[in-house]
Amino acid sequence: MQVRPITPEGLVDELTERLVAERPGQWLRVAVDGPPAAAPERLADALVDPLRERGRPAVRISADDFLRPASLRYEFGRANPDAFYAGWLDEPGLRREVLDPTAPGGAGRILPSLWNPETDRASRAAYRELPPGAVVLVSGALLLGGALPFDVTVHLVLSAGALARRTPPELAWTLPAFARYAEEVCPALFADVVVRLDDPRHPAIVEER
Repeated sequence: MQVRPITPEGLVDELTERLVAERPGQWLRVAVDGPPAAAPERLADALVDPLRERGRPAVRISADDFLRPASLRYEFGRANPDAFYAGWLDEPGLRREVLDPTAPGGAGRILPSLWNPETDRASRAAYRELPPGAVVLVSGALLLGGALPFDVTVHLVLSAGALARRTPPELAWTLPAFARYAEEVCPALFADVVVRLDDPRHPAIVEER
């Protein structure tokens, strides 16, 4: 494995350049995948303004707004790592409301959120019409294990030790799910961009796997 150290600002600049060049004039569906300890939403948010400045409108979608109802998520308990791994994300909903509409030939009309996990009710968000060339940045955990149709995948990876240290105690029960994800899905082997984030102040891009 060969890694290239980069600054957080340099990472944003490099990803922006890559995304600007991908499928110009067409919608672009981007996964920013990583555990909560890697804060994938932070990186996705940091890309929005640079992309817009480069002429590519961007919208950030949180996978947490596409969770299944609590009655389904907690069917086997509130801290079941297997259920978290395989049954929390409403993949059909995310695909139907965000990814399929921004596929080639899609309508470009997306629903930015589907479910409010705090109230456990539909979010009642309004649909948005995306202009041509818009970039849809979907951030969240365990995004690359199914058949979700992303055009570019960014995977944020931590060593097992760093993940354990940086995961809040109340989320420690999720660690077996991330270990299973790394072993069964192996996103670090196929994601388009892999970023090591053991120390968020000193990221590194994995160039050879």
